Amino acid sequence: MRNWLLIFIGGGLGSVLRYAVHRLMGGITLYSFPYSTFLVNIIGCFFIGFFVFYTDRFGDYSLQLRLFLVTGLCGGFTTFSAFSYENILLINDHKVFIFLTYAIGSVALGVIATYCGLLVARNI
Repeated sequence: MRNWLLIFIGGGLGSVLRYAVHRLMGGITLYSFPYSTFLVNIIGCFFIGFFVFYTDRFGDYSLQLRLFLVTGLCGGFTTFSAFSYENILLINDHKVFIFLTYAIGSVALGVIATYCGLLVARNI
């Protein structure tokens, strides 16, 4: 039951943080590019990489930290559903170049950000 609670609290915090980033950015969509979702997902990928590596240092508490930070916080913060929906909107609006830039850029930079998070955590 404790693990479920950790995920629940982390997910709620992550969702609120995602909403805060969206509000701070004012829903910026220059040339129809959804910057707030893009930024949230790249930041979330970095922190998933960081937290996965860094939480291993906490021994018995590493599972609980990972559930709270990775599954909960980062899972609530990042948003694959919004990413998918925004891509569909771009396709429906015939904005193929922006769709390709957003989709490929999100995946490529997401993987790079996750790896960078691992590297940063490894060097702390």
